[in-house]
Amino acid sequence: MSEAQPESGEPVPVPVVEPRTMRDVLGHFASGVTVVTAMTDDGPIGFTCQSFSSLSLDPPLVVFAPARTSSTWPRLRDIGRFCVNVLAEDQTDLSTTFARSGADKFAGVHWRPSRHGSPVLDDVVAWIDCRLWAEYDGGDHTLVAASVLDLGADPGRRPLLFHRGAYGLLDHPRGR
Repeated sequence: MSEAQPESGEPVPVPVVEPRTMRDVLGHFASGVTVVTAMTDDGPIGFTCQSFSSLSLDPPLVVFAPARTSSTWPRLRDIGRFCVNVLAEDQTDLSTTFARSGADKFAGVHWRPSRHGSPVLDDVVAWIDCRLWAEYDGGDHTLVAASVLDLGADPGRRPLLFHRGAYGLLDHPRGR
């Protein structure tokens, strides 16, 4: 336990939140699932990232948080341009594929290059072409802010969700 000093000067124990408890509780917050992609001289690379959000409209910025253990993020960082692909409800397999380490994640995956050269995966709900803006220490993750260069969406597609450790779907009809 850490200690805090209230105005009285007496130390008060501050409970430390256990990582498993934090994961269990915050797992009640449903999130979308993204695959962040880039093009290297050796071909396309990418990784699955569940921590993604809009950050600013002016200037247009998004934010995501790759794990510090990611071997792919440092390569994308060096490139400086990448695309965030928001997966659709029928793209669970893509999420699983891009979450693995080592293997050729693009084997059999259909995509096209964005105007800036980053891979845009076929049939995604949305894609956001980005340039690295800044990085911040996020504990066991890196907080990445990126400027938006271009983007698009397919309003007929519904997003893949992740909730309480499993993939989920929206239960409302399309178009609402």
